[in-house]
Amino acid sequence: MQRLALATASVLALGVGVACAQNATIGDIQIGHAWAPAAKGSSNSAAYMRLVDTGTAADELISAASPVANAVELHVFDVANGVYGMHPVHAIEVSPGAAATILRPGSAHVMLEGLKRPLKAGQSFPLSLTFKNAGKVQVEVSVRGSRQGTAQASY
Repeated sequence: MQRLALATASVLALGVGVACAQNATIGDIQIGHAWAPAAKGSSNSAAYMRLVDTGTAADELISAASPVANAVELHVFDVANGVYGMHPVHAIEVSPGAAATILRPGSAHVMLEGLKRPLKAGQSFPLSLTFKNAGKVQVEVSVRGSRQGTAQASY
C-alpha cells in the first residue's frame, strides 16, 4: 500500500511538473499551454500556445528557436488572391487587455522546419521565445498524439 501511495505521488508530481513547464511569464507576457503535434515521418511540425499581455502596451513575439529543428519561424495562415495558405511573418502581435492571442492550427503558429528527430507523443522539448519588449523566455512544449489535438487543447 505504501509503495502504491509513493508511486501515485511520483506520477502526480511528474504530471504537475510537466504542466508547469508548459507555462512561463516574462515581463507582462504570460505563455501557457505550449504544445506540438507528434510528427511521425514528417520533417516539419509546429508549436502552439496561448499568449496573454497583462500590461498596458502591446508587445510582439518576434522570434523563436529550438534545438529540435534546423529552422524555426513565425507563420500565419491567410487568404491571398483567393488562395488559403501559410507564410512566414516578422512578428505576431500580442495586445494588452484583449482576449488572449492563441497560436493554433490554421492560424498563427511557430513553425518547426527540418526536425532533427521525430516528435513523439508524451515527450517534450524546449522552445525559446523572444518578445520585442518583454525579452526572451524558454518554455517546455509538450508533444501530443493526434487524438489530443485542437479539440482537446485547453487554451
